[in-house]
Amino acid sequence: MKRNRAAGIALAVLAALPGCATKGQVRLLEGELRSMRIETARRDSVRASALAAIITLQQRILDSVAAGREALKTLDVRLQGDMTDLQRQLLQVQELTGQSQQRLTQLKAQIDTRAEQAEASGAVRPAPGDSAARTAAPPAPSADQMYRSARDQHGRGALATARMAYQELVKNYPADPRVPDALFYIGETFASEAPDSAVAYYGQVVARFRTSPRAPMALYRLGRLEEARRNPAAARGYYDRLIRDYPTSDDADLARDRLKTLRP
Repeated sequence: MKRNRAAGIALAVLAALPGCATKGQVRLLEGELRSMRIETARRDSVRASALAAIITLQQRILDSVAAGREALKTLDVRLQGDMTDLQRQLLQVQELTGQSQQRLTQLKAQIDTRAEQAEASGAVRPAPGDSAARTAAPPAPSADQMYRSARDQHGRGALATARMAYQELVKNYPADPRVPDALFYIGETFASEAPDSAVAYYGQVVARFRTSPRAPMALYRLGRLEEARRNPAAARGYYDRLIRDYPTSDDADLARDRLKTLRP
């Protein structure tokens, strides 16, 4: 810009003073002016090309953003559809589980009735020469059998069936060392469908079996349940208690990590 302005001033001076400048000087100045104009045009062309490239890049970015928004909308619609299908399947599973539980209850009632009848018939001693043989009642399943059956059903996802087996173990073998495990797993079967019941069973583990390895696990589960119910104060209370009473447990490390996200 300064060079163009200087050339313009020089031309104006030469034009005003024709007698003072030679023809050679005028031609030299005109040549320099033409060079300046060519250089200016070249620079303008470069600027125009750069500006066009910037505009093109901006347009591409805008197109990418628009395409991304459209993809997100499509994904959201698909996710909503998938969630609806999952909810429908969950309802079907719950209905089947309810039917299975009802059937198991009926079978148990029938077995109990037959056992009572067998005991009643066995209480009468058959007369000499009587060919009717006394039928012995089948032995009750052991605690180990109950626990294995419950864990097997739990692993298959039959939560209601597993829950009944755990409850029978707790009822029939209250002194068995696997009772804390059974109570904990009963809480696990309730965690998603009935959180209040899960809290009750986890609480039994903590209150009745403080020295069991399941106690710190139950405290951690209680904290997670309260987080899911949007009750951070209660969750922090469980985590603090876990760290205080079981500082060296693996669940205490998990609780410390959770507290980092819950502290105000």
